[in-house]
Amino acid sequence: MKIMAVNAGSSSLKFQLLKMPEETEIASGVVERIGLPEAISTIKFNGKKETATLEIPDHTVAVKNVLENLVTFKIVDSYDEIAGVGHRVVHGGEKFADSVLINEEVMEAIEEVSDLAPLHNPANLTGIRAFQEALPDKPQTAVFDTAFHQSMEKESFIYPTPYEWYEKYGVRKYGFHGTSHKYVSNRVADILGKDVSDLKTIVLHIGNGASICAVDGGKSVDTSMGFTPLAGIAMGTRSGDIDPAIIEYISGKENKSVQEVMSDLNKRSGYLGMSGVSSDSRDLWEAAYNGDEKAMLAVNKQAKMVADYIGSYFVSMGGVDVIVFTAGVGENAANTREVIAQRLSALGVELDEDANETRGEERIISTKDSKVILMVVPTNEEVMIARDTVRLMDEQ
Repeated sequence: MKIMAVNAGSSSLKFQLLKMPEETEIASGVVERIGLPEAISTIKFNGKKETATLEIPDHTVAVKNVLENLVTFKIVDSYDEIAGVGHRVVHGGEKFADSVLINEEVMEAIEEVSDLAPLHNPANLTGIRAFQEALPDKPQTAVFDTAFHQSMEKESFIYPTPYEWYEKYGVRKYGFHGTSHKYVSNRVADILGKDVSDLKTIVLHIGNGASICAVDGGKSVDTSMGFTPLAGIAMGTRSGDIDPAIIEYISGKENKSVQEVMSDLNKRSGYLGMSGVSSDSRDLWEAAYNGDEKAMLAVNKQAKMVADYIGSYFVSMGGVDVIVFTAGVGENAANTREVIAQRLSALGVELDEDANETRGEERIISTKDSKVILMVVPTNEEVMIARDTVRLMDEQ
C-alpha cells in the first residue's frame, strides 16, 4: 500500500510517498516558491534527485506537478496506486484529540480554529483541497500537531488568566510538534523493548523551532509550547517564555505596535536575538568556539531553559526513565546535547561522551551507570502521518 504524507505551507508543498506497512520511503520532495514566476520542484527517488524551475501559480498546480512527476519518473504506474493521503494540520484546537478522516464537517472545524494558527491552518486547508481535487476518490486524513497534547489535564493546559478568556476565546496551552513527540516516545519504547505504557519519557524536540514534552505512559501530560509556538524554550528566532509586560514596555520605548513587538519575539529573538550572529546552531557554535561571548550565552541560555523544563517535568511525573533528543539540532548537535546533559547531574544523568559523537542515528548516549537513559532518536513525522492514515482507513 502506498500512502502520501503531505505538509502544505503558504508557499510550499512537502511530501513523502511511503510503502506501508513497511514504512519505507519510496519518494520525497518539495515544491517551493508557489505563486512566484520561478517556482522550484524537487523530487528524490532511488538515490536520484530531479529539480525543475517552472511557473506554479497555486497549490492545485503544485499537486498536479507532484503527481505527474511520480508517473513521469515511473515511481508509480498510475494515481490508482496511491491508496490515501495524510495531511499535516498544525492546529486542531480542542475539537480534535486524534487524527481524523477528512469530510466537510472536519474542513469547517479546521477553518473555525484557523485564527489560532493563521499562518498555518489556511495553508494546510489549501493543500487538502488541492489533493481532494486531484484524487477525489482517495481517502484523505488530517493529522494534527496539537492532538497528542489533548491528553493534558486542565491544571497543565489552563492559564492563570480570566477564565472567561478560555471559555470565550479558547485561550489555553495547546502545544505543538505532537506528531513528532508521539512518534519518538513510541520509538523509544520499541528500541528499549518495553511497553510505552510503562515508561516516563521527556522528549526534547530541538530544531529551529523547539519544544519539550513530558510523556507518561504514552500520553502527553505537559509540554513547553503553549497557546502558540512562541512559548517555551529559546529557539532559532523565537524568544520562548518571557515576562509579558516586556511587550508593553518595548512598545512604548521603541514606538512599536504590539504586532511589531510580537514579530520581534517571533523572528528576531532566540539564538539570533541573543547572539546577533545567526539563528542556526552550527553558526552559533562556530562563533562560540572562536570566543564570541554572546554566541556562547545564547547556547547556555537555551540549555538552562531546557534543564529547567526537564526538572519541572521530573517532579510532576514523579521521575523519568528516558530523556530523548530529536529534530535537527537534537539529532545532530553533540555539543548542544552535551551542554544540556551537564546541567542534569542532580538527576543522576551521566553522558557517555564517545557515544554522544553521533549524528542522525538511533543511539543510547548515557553511561551504564546513568540513572536516566539518554537517547538520540531521529523523528519521522511523515511515518506517523502514514500510520494514522492507514489506521483510519482500516477503521473505516
